[in-house]
Amino acid sequence: MPQTLDQQKMQTRNLIGGKWIDADSGDEFAVLDPATDEHIASVPRCGTAETRRAIDAAAEAFKPWSARPAVERYRMLRSLADAMMRDQDRLARLMTSEQGKPLAEAKGEVAYAASFIEWAAEEAKRVYGETVPASFADKRILVLRQPIGVTACITPWNFPLAMITRKLGPALAAGNTMVVKPAEDTPLSAIALGELAVEAGVPAGVVNIVTGEAKAIGEELLDNPKVRKLSFTGSTPVGKLLLQKSAKNLTKLSLELGGHAPFLVFDDADVDAAVKGAIASKYRNMGQTCVCANRFYVQDGIYDAFAGKLSEQVKTMKIGRGLDDGVQVGPLINDDAVEKVQRHVDDAVQHGAKVLTGGALAKVDGLTNRFYEPTVIDGFTPEMLINHEETFGPVAPLRRFKSEEQAIEWANDSIYGLAAYFYTRDASRLMRVAEQLEYGIVGANDGAPSTVQAPFGGVKESGFGREGGKYVMDEYTEIKYVSWQL
Repeated sequence: MPQTLDQQKMQTRNLIGGKWIDADSGDEFAVLDPATDEHIASVPRCGTAETRRAIDAAAEAFKPWSARPAVERYRMLRSLADAMMRDQDRLARLMTSEQGKPLAEAKGEVAYAASFIEWAAEEAKRVYGETVPASFADKRILVLRQPIGVTACITPWNFPLAMITRKLGPALAAGNTMVVKPAEDTPLSAIALGELAVEAGVPAGVVNIVTGEAKAIGEELLDNPKVRKLSFTGSTPVGKLLLQKSAKNLTKLSLELGGHAPFLVFDDADVDAAVKGAIASKYRNMGQTCVCANRFYVQDGIYDAFAGKLSEQVKTMKIGRGLDDGVQVGPLINDDAVEKVQRHVDDAVQHGAKVLTGGALAKVDGLTNRFYEPTVIDGFTPEMLINHEETFGPVAPLRRFKSEEQAIEWANDSIYGLAAYFYTRDASRLMRVAEQLEYGIVGANDGAPSTVQAPFGGVKESGFGREGGKYVMDEYTEIKYVSWQL
């Protein structure tokens, strides 16, 4: 039996200005285990007033924090990364309980999240300026990179630690302070991260965590002129709304929005490798990732082999509560997610597609009805919902293609441009296809391309800005040039 979390030792309040606080109103909201509907904890339902105080605390902490030598910021961030890995098991169990993903995946996310803090810590020491040749002998031009000021982030529930650390790490490394607004479904992972930041010696006000009403908190973050930068990961409609509201103060934004990733398999591909990559991309976190494959285009010559092998392997995946041994597929996050997945499958069948495996709720004794069978669908077509809407669930729809040109045309026929995948053993084709796919991230013979040292982000309606690698530091610094008359 999985262990029950010790609620007496669990921090559940918000971190503002170095203090753990409740909502002014005393209101709380419940955090539930999606696998069991067990009440895990209650956290403060904060709003405008508490968010304003968090911003004020971040503003007060900014000058002394940004004035610290980069090596001091490095040491604190490195201590935070080390503490995360020390507490990997605890953090993973907490994450699985509030989010549902299998424990092995949760442990992997903790390590992934810690890697962003570690990488950012190193980059703190590498925020370099430049000297530029001047036009006159008695002048010098200096280019400085300086922190923006108070920053904020709004993060989703599907990766409740990694989506915070890849924003928080570089923000703090560059000398900024931050207000974190985690998703309502998964606030406990964020609060636990705040505890570790305090333990690591991060000064009061540098990291602030506010849980509660998304609308009230988000509006204050964009209405308040003290906030100079907001990073958001979430849906495209919400991202567009934030972009409109950012005009009031010209708040700088980074937006990592929706995706609808194509997955191309060419006749010359290694079928076994392609199936392995498909499973890694599609069924991780129950298909609830912004970069997971949504549309599978498979060339005629290997279509049947790929469909058969994929279906066979998907049938063997173990479904259950994420805390149980060997589970590969946990619950979807909530009832609305289940409804959307079933609607996409039903619509595909009504339009002539065939379910090769899955296609229904999975009954797991003693647990909720949020478990959905890993599904493979044969023959999706353009008029189906699944062709143009992000399913965000464990459903892999397949479609045959004949030529490379046709596959690229279909792959690019989307308003989204976050991630794309393709498999081939032809080196020339690999370069041609990689260059022609209109996506910010391309996995070439790689179903899991995300990594801390690479620039993660999309094009088109998948947003703008990059997270990861040296490039993310540009998102959290401003460029100033100094013209010096000798």
